[in-house]
Amino acid sequence: MTPTAWLFPGQGSQHRGMGRELFDRHPGIVAAADAVLGYPVRDLCLDDPGGRLSDTRYAQPALYVVNALAAAERAGREPEPDWLAGHSLGEYNALLAAGAFDFETGLRLVARRGELMSRAAGGGMTAVVGPDAEKVPAALAEAGVDGVDVANRNSPEQIVLSGPVEALRAATAVVRAAGLGRCVPLRVGAAFHSRWMADAAREYAAFLAGWRFADPRIPVVANATARPYEAGSVARLLGEQVAAPVRWSESMRLLLERGVRDPAEVGPGSTLRGLWRATASAAPAAPAVTAPAAPAVTAPVVPVAAAAPRVTAGALGSAAFRRDYGLRYAYLAGSMYRGIASTELVIRLAEAGLMGFFGTGGLAPGRIEDALRTLRAALGPGGRFGMNLLHSLDDPALEDATVALFLRHDVRFVEAAGFTRLTPALVRYRLSGAHRAPDGTAVSRRRVLAKVSRPEVAAAFLGPAPGALLDRLVAEGALTAAEADAGRDLPVGEEICVESDSGGHTDQGVALALLPAMLRLRDRVARESRSGRAARVGASGGLGTPESVAAAFVLGADFVMTGSVNQCTVEAGTSELVKDMLAGAGVQDTAYAPAGDMFEAGARVQVLRRGTLFPARANKLYQLYRTTAGLGDLTAGQTRALEETVFRRGLDEVWRLARDHYLRTGRPQEAERAERDPRHRMALVFRWWFAHTTRAAIEGAADEKVNFQIHTGPAIGAFNAFAAGTPLENWRNRHVDSVAEALMTGAAEVLDSRLRAFSAASATPAQ
Repeated sequence: MTPTAWLFPGQGSQHRGMGRELFDRHPGIVAAADAVLGYPVRDLCLDDPGGRLSDTRYAQPALYVVNALAAAERAGREPEPDWLAGHSLGEYNALLAAGAFDFETGLRLVARRGELMSRAAGGGMTAVVGPDAEKVPAALAEAGVDGVDVANRNSPEQIVLSGPVEALRAATAVVRAAGLGRCVPLRVGAAFHSRWMADAAREYAAFLAGWRFADPRIPVVANATARPYEAGSVARLLGEQVAAPVRWSESMRLLLERGVRDPAEVGPGSTLRGLWRATASAAPAAPAVTAPAAPAVTAPVVPVAAAAPRVTAGALGSAAFRRDYGLRYAYLAGSMYRGIASTELVIRLAEAGLMGFFGTGGLAPGRIEDALRTLRAALGPGGRFGMNLLHSLDDPALEDATVALFLRHDVRFVEAAGFTRLTPALVRYRLSGAHRAPDGTAVSRRRVLAKVSRPEVAAAFLGPAPGALLDRLVAEGALTAAEADAGRDLPVGEEICVESDSGGHTDQGVALALLPAMLRLRDRVARESRSGRAARVGASGGLGTPESVAAAFVLGADFVMTGSVNQCTVEAGTSELVKDMLAGAGVQDTAYAPAGDMFEAGARVQVLRRGTLFPARANKLYQLYRTTAGLGDLTAGQTRALEETVFRRGLDEVWRLARDHYLRTGRPQEAERAERDPRHRMALVFRWWFAHTTRAAIEGAADEKVNFQIHTGPAIGAFNAFAAGTPLENWRNRHVDSVAEALMTGAAEVLDSRLRAFSAASATPAQ
């Protein structure tokens, strides 16, 4: 038999009304697409609202879906082809048909690709059509036009040039003057498949590093090489394809050499059939071939549907959680104080269909409000983001001011951290705008996600606020009577996140023990409550590899929240010097030190040990505080060591700096107490150093590197080991959403492979 081939079209073939006859016949594919994209793909393809099909971000996913529908239709009535190929975007459908990934995975890849390619705006593309089109590159080189690349070699009579608009104008003039063909500007907003896409290609390659692909079981001809995919090459070639030229004419000649004579175009339009005819008519006659060459990778021939993995990242955790938060994955990025969880980090996640919490801890209200304005401007009134509310043990006025900002800017999601009890400000935030629905059900406009590590704190969040506190807030005018009434039936936290051993403040809890205990507590509280509703329980701490994320879901987590791994990303609001240090850390390179904000209480934080003396020096300060009545009781040697090696300034100067801070921030009582109490003065002087070491790290003060205070847990070392040998090894390729994709898709792969192994083992007869 003559070998057969399916060809899938790429961007440019989309049009309003495409796939009209297919949507109703394949509701499962359509529903899966809607769940991944978060909008109805049928409406996009049939109605093109707002002209979105001309926007790369929408055009690529839409075309991928319609191509997939067309392939499903064809697969139902004819045998699988012997060969597969796709033009640019269409290559993803070819790989889907070859079993390299499942439909949802391909759609997530395409959506991310479209997003990244759409960012590279400012260039364009021009097709050159004519019998001498292949002479164009030489003519441009001779004329000194070097600002354009050949993006597509579509046929012997058509190439596509790509580059900046001015360079394309110069190239067009050369082509017309030489009579080499007709120049047709393409309706695109960027210089696709050219050197101008290099940044997008690097970022996409880092994103692909987090995925695991099967080798194609049907030969797929790659755009970048015009050769069949080899074993283990899917991620590499898809990454290269973004900036590499589409070698379509060579790919079609390969199919001709393999005996293909009449390929089918699977998708909207007939552009590829025309290119095939042009290539075939120019090619020398080839001997008949009755079977395709052996594929690069041999695998059992199974139906495409059966090759799909049983576990996907989008199915992990609670579906209700994903719906309520509007997320693709049951995954959050937690806050990191002083804006290390930056606006850039939060915006990047939101644009990727995920969510992060801005790190307000240690920031003045003015800085927090600036961040809120930035987030609203970037994400709009319905933007997907959250804010951290850090319990202020010694400054309740700051907590009140922060909540007032959140209410003024209508913040809907808050991560409550560091709380040992419920506070008036926290309850005010939760219940502001709460009411009862017509059927009497209590409803809240705002969600509180509480980070907890102790059962007694979790229990407080899992239940309603105490009646006495509600009455007090009504009496003070902080809540209305209706809001307080609804609050009697609403838990303070609709979600709790169990924080195991992690960076920063930690009780050093073990997830294997802590998470199951919290889940049982949650279930008991739900049974005893009037509503019977069970809060969602998430996991955080130690999540630095796909295996650890998979384990959290196996333990019963409804969602996961990462921390340390996000501090070593491009978007994190800390210095490059800190990121370099974190990228070199191993799982053994952390230590525990006193917490500056709760220094006197002896609270501890987990910090980076490698490359800094902060842990040793911080512990020494706490030892001095515990054993000395005040600075005046230090020995001459102790004073000299502090001034010359730790503070690098005199103790009197440090005291002036500390006192000025408390006067400037509206807490003169702290300074006044220190004037009377030498021990309190010592504590404030030592606390100044803790704040200073944090600022020095964030700002990247190289002369203070030895004192850097960098909150992190072993998760960063685990992630570094996981990323070794991939594009994510370099933190400059680590974008916060790429880290999320790597962890979640990797967790799905881990679970899928384990389940398959267990199934295979249970099916093996006893010997």
